[in-house]
Amino acid sequence: MTDQAVDTDDLRLSANPAADGPFLGRTRELKELRADIERAGLDTLSGRKAPRARVLLIAGRPGSGRTALAGELARQVAERYPDGVLRARLSDPDGRPVPLERTARGLLAALDLPAPAGAAEDDLTEALRTALAGRRVLLVLDDATGADQVDALLPEAPDSLVVAVSGGPLTGISDVRPCTLGGLDTKSAVELLTTFTGSVRVTVDPRSAESLVEACQGHPAALVLAGGWLAARPQAAVSDLAKRLHTGFDDGADGTPLTRVLKLVYAELPGPAARTLRLLSLAPAGLVDPHTASSLAGCSPDAARATLEELAGLGLLRETGSGLPEYTVPACLHPLLRALAESHERPAELQLARARMLERTVRLLQACRAITETDSPGAREKLSAMPREVRFPSPRAAAEWLRARRPALLACARLAVADGELDTLARRLLSQLVRAIVAHEGTQAAAPDLYGVHGLVLDVADRRGLPRERAAALLNLGDLDAGTGRTRDALARYRAALEAGRRANDPYATGRAMESVGGAYQELGDYDRAADWFGRALAERLARGEREQAARLYGRIATTHTYAGRYGEALRNWRAAVAGYRKGGDVAAHARALSELARVQEYAGRPEESLRTCQEAVEWARRAEDARLQAALQLRLADTLERLGDPAAAQLHRAAAGRMLEAEPGNGDDQRESAEIACEIRSASDED
Repeated sequence: MTDQAVDTDDLRLSANPAADGPFLGRTRELKELRADIERAGLDTLSGRKAPRARVLLIAGRPGSGRTALAGELARQVAERYPDGVLRARLSDPDGRPVPLERTARGLLAALDLPAPAGAAEDDLTEALRTALAGRRVLLVLDDATGADQVDALLPEAPDSLVVAVSGGPLTGISDVRPCTLGGLDTKSAVELLTTFTGSVRVTVDPRSAESLVEACQGHPAALVLAGGWLAARPQAAVSDLAKRLHTGFDDGADGTPLTRVLKLVYAELPGPAARTLRLLSLAPAGLVDPHTASSLAGCSPDAARATLEELAGLGLLRETGSGLPEYTVPACLHPLLRALAESHERPAELQLARARMLERTVRLLQACRAITETDSPGAREKLSAMPREVRFPSPRAAAEWLRARRPALLACARLAVADGELDTLARRLLSQLVRAIVAHEGTQAAAPDLYGVHGLVLDVADRRGLPRERAAALLNLGDLDAGTGRTRDALARYRAALEAGRRANDPYATGRAMESVGGAYQELGDYDRAADWFGRALAERLARGEREQAARLYGRIATTHTYAGRYGEALRNWRAAVAGYRKGGDVAAHARALSELARVQEYAGRPEESLRTCQEAVEWARRAEDARLQAALQLRLADTLERLGDPAAAQLHRAAAGRMLEAEPGNGDDQRESAEIACEIRSASDED
């Protein structure tokens, strides 16, 4: 099993705060946690087998190294859990709990298990518990905001272990073993400072180093900022910083050590860097790259890149390790930076910064999608007209950017909709996000994310009274519901989309909704209602003179009658479909419709008519240069000829089909596949 990555909070501490380095201190805490793993639980002592996994709790203030300790414990005991280590973060950087649906979906994906788009939260958590039952896994749940989050994810596997990280107790979960963190011990804290300052500055004045540790109360995040400040000032003595912090105590400065150190570091930043830092609290999911920083601060990407490097050197940001110039805002700093932004920036300036960020994100998504359409001269021209800084050098680079930034992009969409004041930009963002994801991954692969995005579109449409967009969102959500087997839910959405389409006077949405309602009834086996709704959609298409779409609907009506055993009605509608495709000049669709007509004629007990129609379909397939369809029809002809008592002719057609399939590159199993196609050839719509 793959070890799923999580956002880290002081996971590793070194001279570069974002780089991997040695784990420092916490020897006593690690020993106690490992002893708790070995210790029998309450159920075991009472002679019962534990019903669920054991839970260890690491509690402490943000920035206290609680995630670092959980990560080190997981590393040390991982070999005891052969089914792997799973990790998930249960709150966003701004402190809001992550919905259980999103967490469960991510854990199921880490297990390579399907998580249907739009599945209910209870269904996903139940699927996760079922998947983990009987396994030996180590589940690290970081930054839990309450017991309910942890309880819903607990595996029903007594041999598994859950390590939860939280700011306080998890009241309500039985037999939780807590480990509460304070500051680092003096020796480990001095070692942490040494990774920033080098050994000489500490060795020549060890008392000052200890004094600085005392001023920071051993708080790891405060020590990282203090170390970053010293690293950026090689001429400054450790005693200088220690005195300044102690002076702050004497002056009655309130707040935590982290607050006081951040105040000192922030006060000495250049004005542009200080403004960029406080505006980074607006970054979605706490993920920052030069584009995000430049749009928030209103500067060039090159200037933003230099500022981000400076802030990372001071320990105020951490590199993500994604291979891109991308950083995270530490969760422990997020509320402090947000308070700075609210106190230094007017609300209108914060709104403008958000708007600039959304506009830049829209442009990046447009370029991300456009790079996949370089075969089109119009798309190439549009791409070349975009500013150089938002263009991608290749489709691969665009795909990698989309993959790395996807959590931030989805978070950006959620925040834009929740804001409520930037709905025009939010609508553009949602539209471009859908197009970019589909262009690079396809609708099926991206269905879970698309379900959430379409739900956001529906929220905006309802809030702003936009019936056309409401209809589009409901149709898309209905399609995703139908694709995961929730046909009745899909039917309800299609009916609501029909109402919205009529209110918007949108003929496309209305016709599409009618057809989708018919498809849902067909899936439910109510063929009378299905045929009726397809007929209503057909009348709409005929009234607008859309012959090709009308021909396709004749085929859908015919298919419904075939399922119901009404072969006469099915034949009549397939003949109408054949006539429509012939008039429209769609040779391939004409061939397929003829093949369906032949199939229904055979069902109706008219083998001679079926043979003639199938021969005509073969000729049209040859004209369409569709070798696979032609081979499938040859196999159908062979079956019909055998039933009519002509095995020699049947053998000739089978041989011809085999030769066609051999001529097609990369189709080793196509003969068997075409035999299946020959039994059921559909004239399906791209809209279905």
